[in-house]
Amino acid sequence: MKLYPLKFKPILKERLWGGTKLKDVLGKPITSDITGESWEISAVPGDVSLVANGALAGKSLQELIYAYEGRLLGDAVFERFGYEFPILIKFLDARMDLSIQVHPNDELARKRHNSFGKTEMWYIMDTERDSRLIIGFKEDVSREHYEKCLAEGSLTDILNYESVQEGDAFFISPGKIHAIGEGILLAEIQQTSDITYRVFDFNRKDKEGKTRELHTEMAREAIDYHFRDDFKVSYPRELNKQNPLIHTPYFKTDYLELDRDMERKSAAADSFTIFMCVSGSGELYNESGNIAIKRGETVLIPACSETIGIRTKKAKFLEVTI
Repeated sequence: MKLYPLKFKPILKERLWGGTKLKDVLGKPITSDITGESWEISAVPGDVSLVANGALAGKSLQELIYAYEGRLLGDAVFERFGYEFPILIKFLDARMDLSIQVHPNDELARKRHNSFGKTEMWYIMDTERDSRLIIGFKEDVSREHYEKCLAEGSLTDILNYESVQEGDAFFISPGKIHAIGEGILLAEIQQTSDITYRVFDFNRKDKEGKTRELHTEMAREAIDYHFRDDFKVSYPRELNKQNPLIHTPYFKTDYLELDRDMERKSAAADSFTIFMCVSGSGELYNESGNIAIKRGETVLIPACSETIGIRTKKAKFLEVTI
């Protein structure tokens, strides 16, 4: 089997804070008014993506990894991660503020959950007036002061708020307390992990009148109590060129804005390549096939591809490798 560009069926997740932008703006096939997440490429147990196009349609990502190993993932990626797909790709729609939360690092996640930690990044695709993120603390705080504010209901007074607009990018390291704000639609790239410690949820109740579980005890050890101005990312936006966006040990993301076709040879690639279309439309291809892509869609190009090409008149992509 020649490995062609792969599109996967979105895994749609209802969330208390979700809305309808995944359908209204990105065209996802949802019927709920509270769909908050579209998992585009996932190997999280219980939520493994299925191929949507071509001869491999219906096969799971995990089946492909077992069948094709380094041809799909890249030899270096397969040597490092084996049969575990290392990243999770999502689009998120926040109709309401998300809970204030934190993610563990690799060491803590391995000890507690036998899992990867959760390093992630966000690319802002759409906002409403006054949309904001919560990222970190305003200044260094002690654990005791944090716990006092949490107990008194004044946690939001010590947190850092960031106004956002389309095109902004943010790096969320493990331990960084954070929340996505109302009105924001974004692309998220993260380690393969679904571990979140919910710290504060604004005392909201679900449709059954119940408050959601909090993880305040587990969060204490995970939180970085220092102020670190390391989250908002400035990046070049040169036209028709790969622009480095966020490069971490877990994933590398470049920004690609095109107004013409682009092709490159990739025979020596040690990694698969994922394209998330955040604006416009086009067609992706390798020597074994092609697939249309538009805003809100995601395509994986297998590592064995000798050529990666994009046909477009106008589009913006996040290009992700390991």
